[in-house]
Amino acid sequence: MDRPEHILIVDDDAEIRSLLRDYLERQGMRAQAVADGRGMHAALENGRFDLVILDLMLPGEDGLTLCRNLRARSNLPVIMLTARGEETDRIVGLEMGADDYVPKPFNPRELFARIKAVLRRAQAPQPLAAAEISHLRFAGWVLDLAHRQLTSPAGVVVPLSGGEYRLLTVFLEHPNRVLSRDQLLDLTHGRESTPFDRSIDVQVGRLRRRLGDTVQEPVLIKTVRGEGYVLAAAVEARK
Repeated sequence: MDRPEHILIVDDDAEIRSLLRDYLERQGMRAQAVADGRGMHAALENGRFDLVILDLMLPGEDGLTLCRNLRARSNLPVIMLTARGEETDRIVGLEMGADDYVPKPFNPRELFARIKAVLRRAQAPQPLAAAEISHLRFAGWVLDLAHRQLTSPAGVVVPLSGGEYRLLTVFLEHPNRVLSRDQLLDLTHGRESTPFDRSIDVQVGRLRRRLGDTVQEPVLIKTVRGEGYVLAAAVEARK
């Protein structure tokens, strides 16, 4: 990327806004900070951003609502800031489509590292597309790699968040192979998991819903108890 990455900070704490804006600008990024959802909407209408840092607890529309609405119309990467860092907050944030989460209080260097990691994933070319493969077909579904678009067997376009798209491509690259949670987290997020990190379970659950799978009897993405998950389908690659 030739231009500096442009980061939008949404937090009602003026001290945090100032700290993050100044820190990111010292790291060579551009940064704009706003206090609430209204400010976020105005900024997104008037500027181009590469990533949003979004606080969970905001006046008016809270961070989860803003994240869900943003994800419904955009794949713009989102990192959630959670006041408590509790597992429930992280899981709900990921369910709403956040790409990562950082609990408060946080070290600006750690947040900066997370920002760079998320940006790398968002900007990285997909290996399947690089191999001159434009479409992947499985169980009647079609994934258009060029447009990052999933079409159901009935011909309905199903929207995917950035995280869901990455997870689906990983499964399609390794069909009928059991992938552990650690492997999935590494292949999709590029970071190690903690013993209680359930983010992959959340992402798998969201992807299953997109594919019409039920939790009780999933057909496409099956759980292998004690081992991980497997995409139980043949995959056909087409140019």
